[in-house]
Amino acid sequence: MPEGHTIHRAAQDQRPMLVGNRIAATSPQGRFADGAQVIDAQICTAIEALGKHLLYHFQSGDCLHIHLGLAGRIYRNARPADPPRDVVRIRLESVSHVIDITGPAICELLNADDLAEFRMKYGPDLLADPDEPERAIARIRKSRAPIATLLMNQQVIAGIGNIYRSEILWLMGLNPFTRGCDVPEAELHKLWTEMRALMQIGVEYNSIITNGE
Repeated sequence: MPEGHTIHRAAQDQRPMLVGNRIAATSPQGRFADGAQVIDAQICTAIEALGKHLLYHFQSGDCLHIHLGLAGRIYRNARPADPPRDVVRIRLESVSHVIDITGPAICELLNADDLAEFRMKYGPDLLADPDEPERAIARIRKSRAPIATLLMNQQVIAGIGNIYRSEILWLMGLNPFTRGCDVPEAELHKLWTEMRALMQIGVEYNSIITNGE
């Protein structure tokens, strides 16, 4: 499953391709035909990443929510593009590019109320600007769960996956079974800072890089 840096990089790459454009939305596979019809011919106003989730905002107020899960893939091509394969859940076409999404675990439309409720389910995103470490740290400090479990809990911090979790705990020499409430607050602030820096590198290079040597 893609970790948060991959989703932020996808949002970053797709913004110049889609945002500000009137989008032709179709569902070649047919499983999202009704949803595609709702956003078809709408202007894409923003593309946002929240943890491991992609959010495509449209002028109608609707939001296309994509969670790739284990099998989902995103394919980007300049126009003219080949006809879509029949496994494409949704195709988004602008004047310059075509985005095909296959096999997502979640492909749905959210209205304003749905989106507000969705946001409430997740902890602060490590790559958000500005970042919000205090909310995550306060939750960790109240928990008796192992720090390794808490880092993977998307309700605590959004975007961390197993690879980043393992690497950051090793780099900081922090026992993964240490209870969250037993990790000093200063160390949690350092943990947040280091995780954020590593994931920013991941966005820049579109790859997990944890060792500069």
